Amino acid sequence: MPVGNHPAHGHATEGGPLKRELGERHIRLMALGACIGVGLFLGSAKAIEMAGPAIMLSYIIGGLAILVIMRALGEMAVHNPVAGSFSRYAQDYLGPLAGFLTGWNYWFLWLVTCVAEITAVAIYMGIWFPDVPRWIWALAALGSMGAVNLVAVKAFGEFEFWFALIKIVTIIAMVLGGIGIIAFGFGNDGVAVGISNLWSNGGFMPNGVTGVLMSLQMVMFAYLGVEMIGLTAGEARNPQKTIPQAIGSVFWRILLFYVGALFVILSIYPWNEIGSQGSPFVMTFERLGIKTAAGIINFVVITAALSSCNGGIFSTGRMLYSLAQNGQAPAAFARTSKNGVPRNALLLSIGALLLGVLANYLVPEKVFVWVTSIATFGAIWTWVMILLAQLKFRASLTVAERKGLKYRMWLWPLSSYLALAFLVLVVGLMAYFEDTRVALYIGPAFLVLLTVLYYTFRLAPKEVQGVASSAS
Repeated sequence: MPVGNHPAHGHATEGGPLKRELGERHIRLMALGACIGVGLFLGSAKAIEMAGPAIMLSYIIGGLAILVIMRALGEMAVHNPVAGSFSRYAQDYLGPLAGFLTGWNYWFLWLVTCVAEITAVAIYMGIWFPDVPRWIWALAALGSMGAVNLVAVKAFGEFEFWFALIKIVTIIAMVLGGIGIIAFGFGNDGVAVGISNLWSNGGFMPNGVTGVLMSLQMVMFAYLGVEMIGLTAGEARNPQKTIPQAIGSVFWRILLFYVGALFVILSIYPWNEIGSQGSPFVMTFERLGIKTAAGIINFVVITAALSSCNGGIFSTGRMLYSLAQNGQAPAAFARTSKNGVPRNALLLSIGALLLGVLANYLVPEKVFVWVTSIATFGAIWTWVMILLAQLKFRASLTVAERKGLKYRMWLWPLSSYLALAFLVLVVGLMAYFEDTRVALYIGPAFLVLLTVLYYTFRLAPKEVQGVASSAS
């Protein structure tokens, strides 16, 4: 069901439907903010270690796959803008089980991603307060972001807008400052650094094609969150205009931020020294003579992780609310507060995230690799469902309807099949490397558990809809 569009659902909610308070600037920066988080600031050092300067290729290849996926989502979202988005499309075109699995899987995906984000907050706060246990910072991050989400959605949107802006301005400043170092020798006694570091330490691709392939899983984790635009579709004021604009701009901006930032970093520093001395961002600003840079960048990186976590809590609440509206989650989660916030859905998500804080306390070293690989599996499932749903959606249209599509997929269906093949390759690589293999145990196990629950409780949407209404 489109969330917040159906007055018929008024009796299933206490505070009325979700409010259409997210403007175009909110939606654009939310999607951008969601995917400029840990992936760039923390994950990039690990990915550089694997691929060397050729990591830029990984980001470009991954970015092209994401562009196809987003285009597929955009085609459906403009045609039928609903807040459950890809979970709803999976249900409509691939069947109720696919919709159920996609919705709950996305909820789980954002839970583990938020754990990665609060882990990052804890790591970076540890730079300032080395004696304070990590889990305390993780708990503080979760508490503050949870509180923001429980206020009205407009407050969340505003908060997210400024959070994302801090990240974007910082990355642009670093890219411009870095170009100054490379071309004009800023911070290097006027001697231009040049870009020879891109090939002088074992070549552009020091670990060969294997290194580039190894890094793809980390790179795809960095792009996770772009599809959040789909979740805002049901609440966009003018989806026909805002969705295509947001999809088009977000892709190019991400490419500019990721590839631009990495180009600068890898030109200034030998790739094999990057992981060892903390954030490359801090090193670059210090090189420019800003001695307080470490503190400034640390603050920015913490806000980046908090912003991504903020968007994640929003997503989990929205998806759970949508599932409950559709009778695929307990009816209590379809209730909203007076401010139009799905409070119960958010409280469950925040409660589940406390387990992530516990993981920080029990196994802090392993948490990041585990979490990124599990989240990547969840994201790949979501992206595969988007592509498959779009293939079925397009096939279901008449010739006249196809011609009438306002926003369409390029090179259909070839582009869809190529993107699907790429995602299968990434899963194969995750199985091949020991560190990421854990995701292929936990991810599918979770899908099996969901399937069992689906059939046990007969959670087909129409059967439960009546129950959901009467329950509240």
